[in-house]
Amino acid sequence: MPRLTRARTTCLVRCLLVFALLSMSPAFADTPVAASSAAAPAVPDTLQQRMAACVACHGAHGEGSPGSGFFPRLAGKPAGYLVRQLADFQSGLRKYAPMEYTVRGLSPDYLREIAGYFAAQQVPYARSPLPAWPAQTLERGEQLVAQGDASRGIPACSRCHGSQLTGVQPDIPGLVGLPYDYISAQLGAWRTHTRATVAPDCMAEVAGRLSESDITAVAAWLSSHELPADMHAQPAGSVQPPLHCGVLSGNGAGT
Repeated sequence: MPRLTRARTTCLVRCLLVFALLSMSPAFADTPVAASSAAAPAVPDTLQQRMAACVACHGAHGEGSPGSGFFPRLAGKPAGYLVRQLADFQSGLRKYAPMEYTVRGLSPDYLREIAGYFAAQQVPYARSPLPAWPAQTLERGEQLVAQGDASRGIPACSRCHGSQLTGVQPDIPGLVGLPYDYISAQLGAWRTHTRATVAPDCMAEVAGRLSESDITAVAAWLSSHELPADMHAQPAGSVQPPLHCGVLSGNGAGT
């Protein structure tokens, strides 16, 4: 599994420091943190200030942090997907302490505002450094992504995430352009049940059928695949998922 890098540790510290400032915002006026800081200097209640805790790790426009490999791009992802991830961190279905702490006191309207901001961002993609993968690893990754493995009940990634793997509105995220470390970590988290979402949790079901070498292969192929010319998510209704997913009933899905 991915190790905690120096870059990631530094970013965690920055996230917590930024959140300490953000918690003094009027948007947190009803939370215990704000109540105990009544005498603290006022912080402007602006969208820029609200994004401060996010951009410390995910970049000023949600472009991600390619140098670390663990902090994914948020820019341009479907808003429904982003709202669901924030809600899953808030409820504890998705585990990552800095994110859980950051969203703990936020209202549903606030989560939608954050999601809408990043969904609207259109910035160039920056690729993370890639190891040299053996040809057979990339071949296995391509097979799983494009065809799946019927013998083990593994559907192709493209069946849900779109023919170009750029996601589907309003709930399914794109997979291409994400760092290897992030993809492998998230598939591993689905597989070990340290990441979950509302039932039926189809991603946990699929990830549970993947071996560790399969996860390496899928992450290697996706992170090294050439980006399509159009990175926008496909229109709603343009795919027919092979599994029944609870998140596709209206609240978000995927990796």
